[in-house]
Amino acid sequence: MSYEDDAALLDARERRRAAALRRPADRALYVAVHAELRRVLGGLLGMAPGAVELVRLECPGCGGPHGRPAVAGGAVHFSLAHGDGLALLGLASAPVGVDVERVPAAQVAADASGALHPAERTELARLPEHSRPAAFARCWTRKEAYLKATGEGLSGTALHDRHLSCGPCPAPVPGWTLTDVPVPGGWAAACAVRGPVGAP
Repeated sequence: MSYEDDAALLDARERRRAAALRRPADRALYVAVHAELRRVLGGLLGMAPGAVELVRLECPGCGGPHGRPAVAGGAVHFSLAHGDGLALLGLASAPVGVDVERVPAAQVAADASGALHPAERTELARLPEHSRPAAFARCWTRKEAYLKATGEGLSGTALHDRHLSCGPCPAPVPGWTLTDVPVPGGWAAACAVRGPVGAP
């Protein structure tokens, strides 16, 4: 599919967001990923991709219309993450969130770690220096995936308050399943779904 074919499937809000991206590569990835989302959703819902209506749910914090994106009617839940040439799409029958990030430089990870839960900062400090950026990225993607699934987003104290771990496995969260997603080297990714794995 061409860029023009993909862009024709997007709604006005998506086209505005794409146009606001300054780097052509970012714009092309955004359009391609959002068009593919519509194709997948259209196939699941039995409708044309351009006819899929996407909405924003209420924010769980303030009730405003800027919560997580959703399909009108709630027939299927989805989450998107993309950047620097890599994209991840999550689909589920329950609220879902995904995130994918490049492993940051050591200084970036060190500077951003102040936003983490105190136990996560302790976990990072116990690791050899060369292991900290990857561990930070694991933790960060788990948090973003979880907070996208709940609709909280990265605002407020949510990053700091929820312990999801920098270790090899996510910390358990009652009522949720968190999973690290295999991605190419130099990246980290995670998925959060409400309910246990395998639940209907």
